[in-house]
Amino acid sequence: MSETWMGLVIGGSALSIALLMVIDHYRRERRRARLLRHLDHHEWWHQSRGRM
Repeated sequence: MSETWMGLVIGGSALSIALLMVIDHYRRERRRARLLRHLDHHEWWHQSRGRM
């Protein structure tokens, strides 16, 4: 019985760590996509004035 509980504890811990890693990866990818989407946006006053 104790081996079963030990396996459940180790398996549950591994799944919890994997879940946290997946959530962190998802958040980093969303942030990276947002930064890349806004990378080439310029403020309107840079486009309205001609170059000197």
